[in-house]
Amino acid sequence: MASFSFGAGNAAKLATLPLYAIGRLITLVVPRGDEWVFGSAAGIGDGALALWPLAVADGRRCVWLIGSAREAADAAARGIPTVPRRSLRGFWRTARAAVVVVTHGFGDVNRFAVSGAFVVQLWHGIPLKRIGLDSPVTSRAPAFLGVGAVARAASRLVRMLYRGAAHRIRVLPAASDLVRGRLESAFALPDDRVPVTGEPRVDVLSRGRPADRRSIARAGIAQAAGSFDAGTRVVLYAPTWRDGEPDPAIPDAAEWDALVGVLRRHDAVLLVRSHPLGSGAYAPPVPTERVRMLGSDAVADVTPLLSGVDVLVTDYSSLVFDTALVPVPVVFLAPDVARYTRTRGFYGTYREVAGDDAAATWTEAAAQLERTLGDEAEASRRRARAQELSERVHAHRDGGNAARVYRAILAGLRTDATRRGRR
Repeated sequence: MASFSFGAGNAAKLATLPLYAIGRLITLVVPRGDEWVFGSAAGIGDGALALWPLAVADGRRCVWLIGSAREAADAAARGIPTVPRRSLRGFWRTARAAVVVVTHGFGDVNRFAVSGAFVVQLWHGIPLKRIGLDSPVTSRAPAFLGVGAVARAASRLVRMLYRGAAHRIRVLPAASDLVRGRLESAFALPDDRVPVTGEPRVDVLSRGRPADRRSIARAGIAQAAGSFDAGTRVVLYAPTWRDGEPDPAIPDAAEWDALVGVLRRHDAVLLVRSHPLGSGAYAPPVPTERVRMLGSDAVADVTPLLSGVDVLVTDYSSLVFDTALVPVPVVFLAPDVARYTRTRGFYGTYREVAGDDAAATWTEAAAQLERTLGDEAEASRRRARAQELSERVHAHRDGGNAARVYRAILAGLRTDATRRGRR
């Protein structure tokens, strides 16, 4: 089962409301300094890591707030100073910070001390499924409250709190004008807080020569998931998170047999990348080197490895937009698309992204994967579709997104300083 759901997370938020209130009172009287604090639920990675060197090179005092021993080790390997986010020091450094940089939510740093800071929310992917205030699951009441009046009141309170927290965001980068509209709606933010700068997290997919990016990415995949021959193709399976429910597309024995057969015939390996908040029983009945796990425990941030992927299999994951920058052919596998449309919903329609041939079963997906791996014309067709998608959602493909975001932050800080000077 998955380790997290919105209902459980919202229960925790409601239980800690007194701590939020105390934090708010403290941040009202504690002056903020000039330090920048960074954090990410993905660990030492994602857009926060892409922005970090620019701030450091420009002379900013920076610290990364961590939540685990692994993050501490990863940061130390990169020479990044850290403070535990849930400690008193983490609270104090967040309360004193001029700028707070996060990629998922305020829990990336110390959530109780964010009020009053200049918040940069880098997010962690272009949304296909509805998120934030656009999605009913965001404000889902805790399960123990049932479905009555109390649950509805709790849901309204959570939604109000979410809207209030989102209003603190000063910079939320968008990949394009299309994506900008989605983020403004999901976070209830005005245009000037959602600049079209591109996402820092995907700069790694645009910098340098494609051959060099692929070589580096394949070396990273081999280090994380085990070695493979130079000619072996890499297929990445990345199902999205279903708010506490398991992935409905876990193959049965017959589907595993067919899928492994495809991989064997075309000298390919399948990397299973479950969502960090989800899980699934993806072990084939017969162990094989053709199927390997690439969970967040092995690789916290998968983005730098995407240039080494030959085919992506996914349902509703935002990775479809990231791999479009490479571009990577995509096989869509969505067994629950009708239900997902009703319960979660999409920006636009699923068909606009997946086309008319999304598979409903692994049997269908394996057949499409066979054609993609075995027929260069089919691979080229899907690659062209990915390229067209990239042109729709990415306004910038030059590796300079982090620099544009950094300039947007500095411009916002100057505007704030000017306003304070007029008071």
